[in-house]
Amino acid sequence: MLLVQIIDLYSFVVLATVILSWVGMDPRHPLASFVRKLTEPLLDPIRRVVPPVGGLDFSPMILLVGLQILKGLLG
Repeated sequence: MLLVQIIDLYSFVVLATVILSWVGMDPRHPLASFVRKLTEPLLDPIRRVVPPVGGLDFSPMILLVGLQILKGLLG
């Protein structure tokens, strides 16, 4: 199913966001900017509900869990 494949691809983009934050890539770098533009529309609302705890941002993990739940519902 195409929607399941899109969810899988988007999950990799979210994971790329996490990895880019770990390596400290300049946010103005074209790759970092592109990935951020794809993920921020979903991560930002999650951050408003679940703020960082002890400097750790759990919003990507919450989004990934939500995507996997959605994927499971779609079958």
